[in-house]
Amino acid sequence: MSEKNTVISFYKFVNWGGVSKRKKELESFCKERSILGTIILANEGINGTISGNDENIKEVVEFLKSYPDLEDLNPKYSYASGETFGRMKVKIKKEIVTMGLNGINPSEITGEHIKDEKWNELINDPDTLVIDTRNQYEYSIGTFKNAINPMTDSFREFPKWVDENLEELMINKKRVAMFCTGGIRCEKASSLMINKGCEEVYQLDGGVIKYLEEVNESESLWDGECFVFDDRVSIKHGLVEGDFSLCHACRMPISEEDIASDEYIEGISCPNCFGTHSEEKKKRFAERQKQIKLAKQRGEKHIGKIY
Repeated sequence: MSEKNTVISFYKFVNWGGVSKRKKELESFCKERSILGTIILANEGINGTISGNDENIKEVVEFLKSYPDLEDLNPKYSYASGETFGRMKVKIKKEIVTMGLNGINPSEITGEHIKDEKWNELINDPDTLVIDTRNQYEYSIGTFKNAINPMTDSFREFPKWVDENLEELMINKKRVAMFCTGGIRCEKASSLMINKGCEEVYQLDGGVIKYLEEVNESESLWDGECFVFDDRVSIKHGLVEGDFSLCHACRMPISEEDIASDEYIEGISCPNCFGTHSEEKKKRFAERQKQIKLAKQRGEKHIGKIY
């Protein structure tokens, strides 16, 4: 692979079948081109983030669009120095983004997509309830002005939060605006909101990634960095790689200040998880960290589970 890699993220909700056949086709096509990343397939659609050299990524996009249901697929592009994933995986799951709730079908009904300047106007309006549909560790390193944090650890918790809080939060509000990293979670969340009776539901088109790519920092209402699920950890305006690292013990983003803390031990603990791991786990973490260093000395990348 070249030093600079093209990274694309994409999704589409579509009622289709034949996911087992598609899995084999996609796995073979991507591996032949040294593509790394993860693609999730389900009866409700496709969701993926992959990286590789520019030419091979173009070939994958063309291949994806050769499926009749994906002709209008619109991937989001960004770039990274070095590899962003350890391997190529194509998985079959019940949902392409797990909400764990039946009867929600974004391929049939979803909120209105809003872009850039109109998004700024929308979330500046005091009549708009702005909801960050991401997890709290993502919210902690960056979010939009006026955004509500549902304090969820996974997207599966979002429907319960809606049931417990939406009615009170909508007092004196006329509409809901939601966002997430690439658009897929708020696509499903907006379908849920409509299902719950909300009449005016909007979502940020292309998610935070597209916003940071297209909106000038001087005009931006985004504060902080955006967490991404690859080795870059976070990105800034212009899709520049961010300043956060990842704690390999708890998978939480960590800042330079966290790394300077006495509670940070590389690969074993950070201020987010210090004192929460058993001695047995810490031994496993220490062994994993040892293997990572040995692999690095050999000029290789260590691939293995944390637990």
